[in-house]
Amino acid sequence: MITPIYAAILALIFVALSIRTIRLRRSKRIGVGASNDVEMTRAMRVHANFAEYVPLALLLMFFLESLTSVEIWIHILGVILVVGRIIHAYGVSQMNENYVFRVTGMVLTFTVIISASLRILFFYIT
Repeated sequence: MITPIYAAILALIFVALSIRTIRLRRSKRIGVGASNDVEMTRAMRVHANFAEYVPLALLLMFFLESLTSVEIWIHILGVILVVGRIIHAYGVSQMNENYVFRVTGMVLTFTVIISASLRILFFYIT
C-alpha cells in the first residue's frame, strides 16, 4: 500500500496548518471567525482549503491503487499532491500574495483529482 504514506505526510502538514492557525488565533485573541483580520482569514482559508481537497484526492488515489499494480503512478500522484498543497498553502499565506503559487498549487491538486478520476473511469469502461 502506497497511499497511506502520502496520507500520513499530508496529515502532518494538516496538523502544522492547524497549529499555525491556533497560534495566530491566540496571538490576535480571536476565538471564532476572523474578526475582519486579513491575516486570520488567510490562515483559515489555507487550512480549510487543505481540508476540502486533500481527502477527496487521497480517496481517489486509494481507489486507483486498489485497481492497478502500477505503483509508480500512485507515487507520482502522491508527490504532485504534496507539492501542490505546500505551494498553495505558501502562496495563500502571503499577505502580499503572488497568485502564481495559488494557481500552481490548485493546478497540481486538480491534476491529481482529474487524473485519478479519469483512470478509475477508464478502468471500468474498458
